[in-house]
Amino acid sequence: MRDNLQITGGVYLVVDPAMDRALLLSKLALALKAGIDAVQLWNNWLPEADKRSCVAAVSSLCRAYSVPLLIDNDWELLLGSPELDGVHFDAIPPNYAEIQNRVARPLLAGITCSGDLEAVRWADKNGLDYVSFCAMFPSTSAGNCAVVMPSLVREAREITTIPLFVSGGITPENILTLRKLTPFDGVAVISGIMGADDPFSKVKLYQDALNLPTHHL
Repeated sequence: MRDNLQITGGVYLVVDPAMDRALLLSKLALALKAGIDAVQLWNNWLPEADKRSCVAAVSSLCRAYSVPLLIDNDWELLLGSPELDGVHFDAIPPNYAEIQNRVARPLLAGITCSGDLEAVRWADKNGLDYVSFCAMFPSTSAGNCAVVMPSLVREAREITTIPLFVSGGITPENILTLRKLTPFDGVAVISGIMGADDPFSKVKLYQDALNLPTHHL
């Protein structure tokens, strides 16, 4: 992991490596220019995909903006790709200590909570960098995630002080509604940004919604 990289909140962008490579990189470049805070490569690879070349290309863009790049679940890619800064788990890994030993370098780590606070307790105990809740709203990008109630995120905040992200169907408009119901530090987005014609402007809309003072909500 590059020195001093952190994930504290803001806009966390998940990119789909099954997207056309040139289109993915062009849209990612615009999103990075707008000021996103972290990038994750979703574990949705095409058959025979050259994973390492994709990691290298995406990392080259992320490094130019000092934005951390994480891999979704496929932690073994960390072994041969030093440009990766961490891993995101969709569930509690049974061998986290072994993963840390094998990677043998500092790494960022986060986990999805899909309705069970056990993942939050585990993340707090093991010093993870963030928890992401999926899904707050129905979303095709969120896959099999069950809809999470805002009350669960409130309970999580009582358990841990690590950054909490919300994901699944998040839009600049429903961020405002959600912030009235529960505290969170950032949003994780896939199609809301990568499916936009103008990712730069869309990122700015998400940032504006996150930064609006709560008394204006």
